[in-house]
Amino acid sequence: MVRTAVLVSGGGLNLQALIDASMFGEMPDCGLSAVISSNPDAYALKRAERAGIPAYVVDRALFPSQTVFGFAILDKLRDLDIELVVLAGFNCELTQPILKHYSGRIIDTYSSLVPAFTDAGLSGQGIQEAALAAGVKLSGATVHFVADDPNARAIILQKAVAVRENDTPASLQLRILEEAESLILPRAVALFCAGRLSFANGAVHIAGDQSAGIETLTK
Repeated sequence: MVRTAVLVSGGGLNLQALIDASMFGEMPDCGLSAVISSNPDAYALKRAERAGIPAYVVDRALFPSQTVFGFAILDKLRDLDIELVVLAGFNCELTQPILKHYSGRIIDTYSSLVPAFTDAGLSGQGIQEAALAAGVKLSGATVHFVADDPNARAIILQKAVAVRENDTPASLQLRILEEAESLILPRAVALFCAGRLSFANGAVHIAGDQSAGIETLTK
């Protein structure tokens, strides 16, 4: 069982997707061992409490710098013997000590089909604003490993979502979250915890039967 911590800052919809997947046996090798929030008022903490997952607050507002805050997060992860870190709406930048200690063991999502719309400064609904301005017909979500270079996202899984004529940045962002991110994030975590992910030539490869992963992506 891989001891996994989920880092959050807000509502925790992706955290809920992980909780649900765990309850339904879809991540049999993953132990959701901790939820750590940078925000003491995050609703994600209530989701963790209801699911019986130990929850901790490392309040960003109480630390004088991102560096000091980063060491506090790292200390908590180490104290809990965490093996895998999953970012689920965590709105704080990870510092180098965390990235180094957990290299190849931090999973995050991005609300586009990477490498599309990954320009510096794009985040949140800004990603969808850029997508709609470009007139794309398909958007979607990517689950990837976090690296030292924020532009070097090693893609684990992706899922496309159709763009509708009447979409706004908010409606497109929500549909990507519900129809893509919440499906492929638990799947990627399950693959990692089962030892089925590996790196070669800068790309992530999935060992074993590929059909299950393909089916997940094309539903």
